Order: sequence, then structure tokens, then C-alpha cells
Amino acid sequence: MFRQLVRAGRVVWAAGLMNCMLMLAASAAWGQGLLVNVQPDQQMRLPRPIIIVPPPVPTASYKIKELDVQVRLQEQVARVQVSQSFVNTGSVVMEVCFVFPLPYDGAIDQLTLLIDGKEYPAKLLGKEEARRLYEEIVRKNRDPALLEWMGTGLFQTSVFPVPPGAERKVSLRYTQLCRKDRGLTDFLFPLATARYTSEPLERLNLRLTIESQAEIKNVYSPTHTVDVVREARTATVTYKAERVIPSSDFRLFYDVGEGPVGASVMSYKPANDEGYFLILASPDVRAAMAEPAAKTVLFVLDRSGSMSGEKIEQARGALKFVLNNLREGDLFNIITYDSGVESFRPELQRYTEESRSQALAFVEGIYAGGSTNIDGALATALAQLKDSSRPNYVLFLTDGLPTAGETNEMRIVANSKAQNQVRARMIVFGVGYDVNSRLLDRLARAHFGQSEYVRPKENLEERVASLYRKIEAPVLTDVQVEITLDGGAGAAVNRVYPRGAFDLFAGEQLVVVGRYRQAGAARVVIRGMMQGQPQAFDFPAEFAGESKDETFAFVEKLWAIRRIGEIIDELDLNGPNEELVKELVGLSTRHGILTPYTSFLADESAPLSVAANLPRAAREVDQLKMAEGQGGFSQRRAKAELLRGQNLAAAPAGPGGQAVYRDAASDRDVVVDTVRNIGNKAFYRKNSQWVDATVTEEMQRHAKRVAQFSDEYFDLAARHGKRLSQYLVFDEPVLINLDGECFLIEPETD
Repeated sequence: MFRQLVRAGRVVWAAGLMNCMLMLAASAAWGQGLLVNVQPDQQMRLPRPIIIVPPPVPTASYKIKELDVQVRLQEQVARVQVSQSFVNTGSVVMEVCFVFPLPYDGAIDQLTLLIDGKEYPAKLLGKEEARRLYEEIVRKNRDPALLEWMGTGLFQTSVFPVPPGAERKVSLRYTQLCRKDRGLTDFLFPLATARYTSEPLERLNLRLTIESQAEIKNVYSPTHTVDVVREARTATVTYKAERVIPSSDFRLFYDVGEGPVGASVMSYKPANDEGYFLILASPDVRAAMAEPAAKTVLFVLDRSGSMSGEKIEQARGALKFVLNNLREGDLFNIITYDSGVESFRPELQRYTEESRSQALAFVEGIYAGGSTNIDGALATALAQLKDSSRPNYVLFLTDGLPTAGETNEMRIVANSKAQNQVRARMIVFGVGYDVNSRLLDRLARAHFGQSEYVRPKENLEERVASLYRKIEAPVLTDVQVEITLDGGAGAAVNRVYPRGAFDLFAGEQLVVVGRYRQAGAARVVIRGMMQGQPQAFDFPAEFAGESKDETFAFVEKLWAIRRIGEIIDELDLNGPNEELVKELVGLSTRHGILTPYTSFLADESAPLSVAANLPRAAREVDQLKMAEGQGGFSQRRAKAELLRGQNLAAAPAGPGGQAVYRDAASDRDVVVDTVRNIGNKAFYRKNSQWVDATVTEEMQRHAKRVAQFSDEYFDLAARHGKRLSQYLVFDEPVLINLDGECFLIEPETD
């Protein structure tokens, strides 16, 4: 069939479906299309919006205009509908056929393909025939990107034309069984294949509904920040984006169970290293919404002169939102401050319709003017908190520096800490660049809370409302997680994040990461206060021995994101520390997670040796001395995103997997073309070749050379499957470490 297409001078459009991975090492399939040229007299590489070495401009090209994915997931069965619009952006008519790879036989049922509403029959090609097809295309176009599809069977449709400038819409519907492991159902949609497009996708929409006979507990995406609306036995997950080029596949886990808190554990252990674990925990939705714990909320608002105009208007809107969403049994008060301090009432008020109405009238009378007495405002607020048996929250908002009363950063923190007798959690909002961001971080840490930074053009009201929605219904407070090995002695885990006690709210996903030294059976206990009474929930866990595949490899990088945030926080609040700087450089290098202090790794001349980079990193860490202005604001907002990283999106990537870091001077993200993250590896461009971060100098000396597009090259890809083939997509030489064996993949010489 392939040779017939070549003789006809046609283009093949390779597309595919998602794979839910029934087996641990199963390959993925794709749900969006690709156009690949098989004409004997013409080469056409896959379109790439950002590349290091541009290939010749093809006469045939296309863009993916819109991608819509609708999924209904019942227990383990996924019913999927994918609609994709693509446009011929080239100058020639493209004769295309629709093909998509399958990971294994029997995984897909009830498959239907429609092109502009017309159904097309599909033909199944076996793995060997499909492999020959892909090899021919890759060899001809000298484009290694298609290696991701090797080793799978294919469905293929008949041919249809696409004139220049024309748009075609392809829809497919199918049913597929998802993999289930340790109680977690695993849904995977390899969205990243949509990065092969000449322009960003105009619209990307993914909607997934989950239906279960048992109560749904955890719904978690390690790859994307999704919106989740949950009931007891149903959940709706959405992800939307515009003008985007996907950089990673979409993945989602969910589990079911009984009881007030549901929890699951995933673990991953590389060879010759400690293991990594991820704990997911969610409160029972019905119980939480029926009787949320009564709480105390204090809103401490800066009304100094710098808040005038739009900021004070948005602050009033934020206050109104909080007041309108308090619950019966809640206590509250409002403290406003400039050079002086004023309270809505001299003491906490019980929430009633009358008190709400009076508070709203007080909010309308707030105006901006005067200096900034942060110390006095916090003293007034914290003195009102007397009851430690209920959750207490202080929402503290400022847009400036302390200029009245006590102005010393350390004394303000010490004073507030001494006054907080009820372990109240303080959520700090820094508005605009004119704040002492280090002071705000110190306050958040001293009061068991978190920092939120709002840029000058961002909507303050939306940010406050969004965060309050998360904390309005506490379910389990002062939560602590304990992990013990069955029959073991000593500390079972280390470097667990988040640190210390925290609160768990209705609809919130608790994500705990950490490391373990010893594999085997373990016990996890979650302790906390529920409705004023101590509660404990325990469940079994299994810490994996050496992992044979990369199914849960993302856990390692998720831990690294949190750990890097913690290191930066320690350096920021406690000063320079050589050991921490060394660990920061090591983790940034290993995982390709660049920060303002390790962005020099993007320089092609920079070595990958941690020791060699320590002096430069120590100098870069001096940026943390900036407490005020745009530089201080930018660094601490970036740090907060790492500290609270719930998924891999906390370390964003470019469309080709390029590393991204926040530039402190400009407060903008910088995409780095010389650092790429693929799978669980980071690659650096050094001396016109790409180097796996785990390749040592000794490995380089004994690297096995393999010519790109040679028989040995394709045999290597087929033998190791997607675990290796995903790393062979470079256009330049690449050094790869695979289980301690190093390969140097080199372009063929004429």
C-alpha cells in the first residue's frame, strides 16, 4: 500500500488516538493528525514553529486550526470523540489519507472516522507493515520526529484531496479500555503531537466526564492545570487554551472509595537512587458541603494613597465577594489601614444577614490615602483571634512598603508571630511591584500560609475571589501526614512537601511528594481536626523497588519542582548556604528546571558539571537580596509557583519541550532553545550536539556510535520502543544514557 502511495505522489496524514496503557510498558497512540510527505521527488518535514536549525521551506505545509476532545469515562471504559480542523497552508494540492497507530490489539472498539461529515472505512495494518511505512517516510524526509509512532499497528483510510488554503475537519469516535493500577484509572491523551503545526492552535478544548458506581475521590492531572467540578459519583474535567502549541501529553488519574477522605499513592524508583512518592488525598464532597467547619475570616486591607483608583475599586469588590460567601456560624471582621488602623467592629462579628449588610456598607466607605502601617494593622487583627479550636484565616493585602509605625522587616514579623496565639493562617496578597516581597514571604511562612503576587495589570478582585473559593469550606484542618514502613525502623521518608501542618478544603486536591530509601509495604496516616474533633485516616501503600518503566517517572520531576522551590525559599529567608546552592544546581541540571539563578545553564559554553557551576550560581543567588521593586516581586512570585507546584505545569515548557524560566529584571518568561525536556530527561545543546544531563564524561568516552537513519538506528528504536525513540527526535548529534549505556546518534555523512 505504501509503495502504491509513493508512485501516486501522495501525502499521508498520520493521526491517531490516545492510549490509556493497559500494560506498564504500553506505547501511546495519538488523537490528532499529522501530514507527512511520501512523494518520491519531494521532501517535506513536519512543520515546527520553533526549531534550532531550520530545514528547507517545504512546498507543502499545514496548520492545525482547532482541536476538540470530548471524553466520557465510565469506570475504565473511555468513549472518545476527537474533532480536528487543519488547513493546507502550502501552494500545492495535498492528496492525503488518514492513518493512526494503535498500541495493542483489542484496545479500541466501535471506531468511526468522518472527514467533513463523510464516513471513511479504515484498514488495519500490522506492526511490521506499519514499521516499514514509518521507516520509509523517516528515511525519505530525513525527519526523525516520526519515530514516536514506531512499533504500533495502524488504521488507514482512503485518499482525499486538500486544495491550497482549504480546511478539512476530521472526526473520530471510538471506545477504549483504560489501564488501572493500584486503584487508579489512568487516562492518557498524547496532546503533544499537535506541536507539529506551522502556527499555534487557535482553539484547544478538552472535556472529560467521569461516571462511577462508587464515590469518586481523587481527580488529578500531573501534566495540566485543569478545572474539576465534582459530585459524589461524577466529575467533569475541562482544559481550554487559545493560541497554544501543546508541549506535553494530557494525562489524568482518578480513583474511587468510601469514607470521608480518599487517598492513593504512586511511587517511582530509578536505578541506584532513592525512590520518589506522590500521595493524593481528597475529602468526601458530600460530607464537606453538608457541614463545612465554621471558620473565622479577617480581611486586612491596605488603603494607603498608592491604592487609589482601580486597585481600591477591585479591593472593595474582593471584600464584597468574601462577605457574600461567608456561611452561617462563621466569624469575621474587616481591618483597614493607612498611617492609622480602623476596624469595621472592635471585635469579631458573627455572620448574619444583618452583619453582612452592615459590613457591605462599611466597604463602600473605604477610600485610599495616607501611609502604610503594616505592623499596627496586623497587631489589631491578630489580637481579635482567641479561639484556636476553629480554623482562623487572615487575608492580608498590601501594595506598598511599611512607612508608618514599625518599619523594620524582622521586627514586624517577630511582633506578628508573638501575637498569633491561635495558629491562624495568613494569606498574603502583594499587589504591584512596590512591595517588600521578602517581608510578605516571611509573614506567610511565620503564619503557616502562602504568598500571592498580583501584577499591576492583573485583576485583584479575581485573584482574591479565586483563592477564597478554595478555602471557604475547611474539611480537615491542621493536617499532618505520617508514613511508616511495615515492620521497619527509622525514618521511612524524607524531604516531604508541603512541610508542616496544613488545611484540606472541600473540592481541593491534596498533593504530597517526598522521597523514600527502602522499598516495600508501608502505612500512611493522615491526621487532622474535623468539626473540632481529632480524626485519623490510615491506608496501605507500596513503595516500588527499582522501576522497570517510566509509567510514574513524572513523580520524580514533580518532587524536584517542589524541592527547588524549597531551596530557593531557604536561601531567600535564611541567607547564602553553599550546600543548598550545590543541590539547586544539581537538580536544575538533572531535570532541566531553570531558575533565575541557574539560567546560565542555557549558555552553550556552560559546563554540565555541578562543581564548575557553583561559583556562578552563588553570584546569581545574590539577586535574592532584592526585596523591593520588580526584581524582588518577580523572583518571589516564581518561587511561590514552584513551592505550590501541583503538577508539571509549574515548570512550563516551550512547544518543543524547551525549558522556560522567569527573568527577574523584566518579570517575563524566557524560552530557552538550548535546553529541552523530553520524557523524563533533560538535554543540553553543547558544541553543536545535544547531551543527556545524566551522561558522564566517562560515558562519553565509551559511547557507542549509531548513524542516524541507518538500519542500526531503526533497530535500536524498535528494540527499546517509545522509551528510547522519544529521545531520537533531534536533528543534530545526540548523546543518550540508557540504563548506563551511552549512545551517540550522529547524522549520516554523504
